[in-house]
Amino acid sequence: MALIVQKFGGTSVGTVERIEQVAEKIKRFREGGDDIVVVVSAMSGETNRLIELAKQIDDQPVPRELDVMVSTGEQVTIALLAMALIKRGVPAVSFTGNQVRILTDSAHNKARILQIDDHRLRTELKAGRVVVVAGFQGVDEHGNITTLGRGGSDTTGVALAAALKADECQIYTDVDGVYTTDPRVVPQARRLTKITFEEMLEMASLGSKVLQIRSVEFAGKYNVPLRVLHSFQEGPGTLITLDEEESMEQPIISGIAFNRDEAKLTIRGVPDTPGVAFKILGPISAANIEVDMIVQNVAHDNTTDFTFTVHRNDYLNAQQVLERTAREIGAREVSGDTKIAKVSIVGVGMRSHAGVASRMFEALAKESINIQMISTSEIKVSVVIEEKYLELAVRALHTAFELDAPARQGE
Repeated sequence: MALIVQKFGGTSVGTVERIEQVAEKIKRFREGGDDIVVVVSAMSGETNRLIELAKQIDDQPVPRELDVMVSTGEQVTIALLAMALIKRGVPAVSFTGNQVRILTDSAHNKARILQIDDHRLRTELKAGRVVVVAGFQGVDEHGNITTLGRGGSDTTGVALAAALKADECQIYTDVDGVYTTDPRVVPQARRLTKITFEEMLEMASLGSKVLQIRSVEFAGKYNVPLRVLHSFQEGPGTLITLDEEESMEQPIISGIAFNRDEAKLTIRGVPDTPGVAFKILGPISAANIEVDMIVQNVAHDNTTDFTFTVHRNDYLNAQQVLERTAREIGAREVSGDTKIAKVSIVGVGMRSHAGVASRMFEALAKESINIQMISTSEIKVSVVIEEKYLELAVRALHTAFELDAPARQGE
């Protein structure tokens, strides 16, 4: 008998029919003797509908009131799922974040979980009930409803699993696991049987949309085994765990992530003096713009060229800030490019294998793909290339690192 936390996303509970299917799945687990806590999102599209309603009143709704409003989406699905379970003879009870007492800070629309009172959950589980909890929401110390930001239901699921010391947290979604890359780009992509938290965190931060970054961070911090599964197809999914199994069959690269939402800015002819990087990036940071990759080149005339990437949505704002900075520090010019993409290879096997980066660069060179920027860490190498070559690059790298080879024994 195990204690399992199961999280179902918006598409999984998008209609009454799908909620009924989810109830059937939960019933089968319950009949197997497992204790079940279920976390659900709002129905697919419902949160966006509520936000649009709020914006019809005010383009920038008061954050506290917006949280009160959007949190109702999950309240609908927890009640419907509890009804569906009870109809099937499965004792169930639904709780909002406030009723569980998921305590958060007061940062409305992007709150962070501080503490979870697991007493009520354990009492209901002991009484033999399935507990259905609203994802994405909590309450601050003043009793205000808070929400955790986009994808926050994943974080709720992992946080409850950590608080309850659950045997596993299962994330049900519209894919049957984590793949070596997006199968829509590379049809030969393989589902991974297992991946480490570290690798999954890199994949998520670099563009993989399977799991929300904060949920992976939370799972890694509290060592909560995570499993990604398909809501309506049977299968083992992908287990995300702390363990790094050392074996001769350990692949060098676990996956390839990519991101189309990148833009690049360059400021040229900057006087090469101490503190110049701060003079450039300080105002960018002050404008609440996140910088990703950075390259600095010193020219022969004691000036420097400074290039960095930002999210494409921040490009125009960042460009305006950078042009003001250029005038203030006497730089020669500012240029930019929104038609770029980032491609990354990820794998803990890189720690014990030399020449991984050169193998990546060779594969791209064979396809005549020019590399504009490079960034590395212990388990990843990222490059910026022209966006039009993105899919070609991903396919070439997938083949070069033998990720589309037949699955290894045991996978």
